[in-house]
Amino acid sequence: MERLWGLFQRAQQLSPRSSQTVYQRVEGPRKGHLEEEEEDGEEGAETLAHFCPMELRGPEPLGSRPRQPNLIPWAAAGRRAAPYLVLTALLIFTGAFLLGYVAFRGSCQACGDSVLVVSEDVNYEPDLDFHQGRLYWSDLQAMFLQFLGEGRLEDTIRQTSLRERVAGSAGMAALTQDIRAALSRQKLDHVWTDTHYVGLQFPDPAHPNTLHWVDEAGKVGEQLPLEDPDVYCPYSAIGNVTGELVYAHYGRPEDLQDLRARGVDPVGRLLLVRVGVISFAQKVTNAQDFGAQGVLIYPEPADFSQDPPKPSLSSQQAVYGHVHLGTGDPYTPGFPSFNQTQFPPVASSGLPSIPAQPISADIASRLLRKLKGPVAPQEWQGSLLGSPYHLGPGPRLRLVVNNHRTSTPINNIFGCIEGRSEPDHYVVIGAQRDAWGPGAAKSAVGTAILLELVRTFSSMGYLSVLHLKAVVYVSLDNAVLGDDKFHAKTSPLLTSLIESVLKQVDSPNHSGQTLYEQVVFTNPSWDAEVIRPLPMDSSAYSFTAFVGVPAVEFSFMEDDQAYPFLHTKEDTYENLHKVLQGRLPAVAQAVAQLAGQLLIRLSHDRLLPLDFGRYGDVVLRHIGNLNEFSGDLKARGLTLQWVYSARGDYIRAAEKLRQEIYSSEERDERLTRMYNVRIMRVEFYFLSQYVSPADSPFRHIFMGRGDHTLGALLDHLRLLRSNSSGTPGATSSTGFQESRFRRQLALLTWTLQGAANALSGDVWNIDNNF
Repeated sequence: MERLWGLFQRAQQLSPRSSQTVYQRVEGPRKGHLEEEEEDGEEGAETLAHFCPMELRGPEPLGSRPRQPNLIPWAAAGRRAAPYLVLTALLIFTGAFLLGYVAFRGSCQACGDSVLVVSEDVNYEPDLDFHQGRLYWSDLQAMFLQFLGEGRLEDTIRQTSLRERVAGSAGMAALTQDIRAALSRQKLDHVWTDTHYVGLQFPDPAHPNTLHWVDEAGKVGEQLPLEDPDVYCPYSAIGNVTGELVYAHYGRPEDLQDLRARGVDPVGRLLLVRVGVISFAQKVTNAQDFGAQGVLIYPEPADFSQDPPKPSLSSQQAVYGHVHLGTGDPYTPGFPSFNQTQFPPVASSGLPSIPAQPISADIASRLLRKLKGPVAPQEWQGSLLGSPYHLGPGPRLRLVVNNHRTSTPINNIFGCIEGRSEPDHYVVIGAQRDAWGPGAAKSAVGTAILLELVRTFSSMGYLSVLHLKAVVYVSLDNAVLGDDKFHAKTSPLLTSLIESVLKQVDSPNHSGQTLYEQVVFTNPSWDAEVIRPLPMDSSAYSFTAFVGVPAVEFSFMEDDQAYPFLHTKEDTYENLHKVLQGRLPAVAQAVAQLAGQLLIRLSHDRLLPLDFGRYGDVVLRHIGNLNEFSGDLKARGLTLQWVYSARGDYIRAAEKLRQEIYSSEERDERLTRMYNVRIMRVEFYFLSQYVSPADSPFRHIFMGRGDHTLGALLDHLRLLRSNSSGTPGATSSTGFQESRFRRQLALLTWTLQGAANALSGDVWNIDNNF
């Protein structure tokens, strides 16, 4: 009876309890099998081998012991063993059921949101009360939305926008300490600050920038008032220039080519260009490339909303913007700006050699009235005059820029959540903190959302089970500039993930619809409506084009109209609130949900949700543009076959990796890590290894800038159609050059082929015939 009672007690201990049994992978000869491990068995407890110490014997010889009537010896033994056999069978059935149940829950491929994809670490210690530490995607999503809903986004936006946040100022230093303290109060693993000493430009109060008329004799005349001496273009060339004025639309290369085609040459002249479409830095670089002397940049009212209930930018307000075609401190290109490091005197190749200055719409109106020459194209017209805009040239102007450079301490605040699996990989989310002026839309919204996400993740208690697996950057800058349209400026690798997350977030202004449903209602091709390339003036751009990290910047926009107050002193909380007509909290909440769920997916999924096959489609789309010139190249004995071959190898490598992942053991952590490393490096593979980061910092062949890019190759090929002689061998300094084309093609093809080889993981099996 004591043994039977002990057996019942032991059977009771083995009853199904989800926190009792862990199935761990067995290494060695039995690799691939699951082994049962008891977590909390009492010391000295009997093992399963001792449950039924039975011995079955055959019939004993007659006369060896008193005969018991009607009792067969082996039958009696079987009868005594029956309870043990029943209990053993019951235990085997229970164990098999538990094993099947755990295997089903962990590996079901068609369970949707109920599939378990969080901790697969056998050393994982359940320290959450929520589902005893086992979290499902739907659970995490519900927790995230619950805690995010308790935030105070609007209040934080308002308070942040009221504080002084000019880089290097005392107000900025105080805000830095406050934000660091706020992060330290949360359950982050590490919080720290890095100080850099950056070369910044500021206006010189003693010698303000000026703009004067110049008469035909060259005498400086009336000064045109620059209403706000604090508005300037950081990193402009300093000095003074004089030249005739020419109107050049947005200052894009195609605008300047059109200007030249209409008989108005930019060489030696001052260009008047509008804010928007491309960055200030690109406008000035383009003007410099076309031989202009300087640039004046103004906000065109026709480019902004004319809706009377919504506020509009004052006609006396100029727009701020830096003109360095690069990233980071232009005086320490390619290196961090630590004060203790001794750098040789060097400057970024992206610094302009011509001066630039912002002006208001009022000053631009006065300038436009003086222009003669051809009438500007219809799409170049604006609303400042009661008559058509002309291209010029007009009267001569003298522009003087006296900005001065100073070494300024800049503090970056970091907070880190360490992952339990692959903690050497990072998912990065960031927001600009400083601002020129109130900066409500520019940086206060992003700062508020970032702080709210930190608070939300801390409240969830989810920090201890995050699995940070890859380097991805999520920017919260310029997140709320309206509420009519939603754009995601991103790398192709993140497109599929963004589509998935859009289906999980409610629209802030269309009740009962998700953001995805809102988008496809107006355009069934959701990605054509939402996805945009990363612009150069985005903080996320350098992560992708310079570092090779997939990045995304979310923005809610007004319908086909720019937010008028960005980069001005009128970018206040009040104006942002009026533009959104009271919907600021709902839109900011939607951005927080998008960013938060994207982060959870990137850190939660076993395999990185990056669509590495997308770049095959990108190359195919560009090849369609290249094919237009195949006939012209063939006439010169040239071919694009190398690019086609490299593109084919990339497609095959992507498919090979998909097949490997599909056929692999999904719980093999070593394989998973290997696949994740290959996937997370895809963006980096598209950085050209054949150009100098100092000379060409944006080395990405699709998103970068320089002769090594696919865009530069296309621009060069277009010159085939503009050669004046039209003969196959004709070249000129401004026309098609065969030697340059061959070099461009080689740089592009080698980079694309290298990406294919790296993605495949086995360079020797790639069909590389060139």
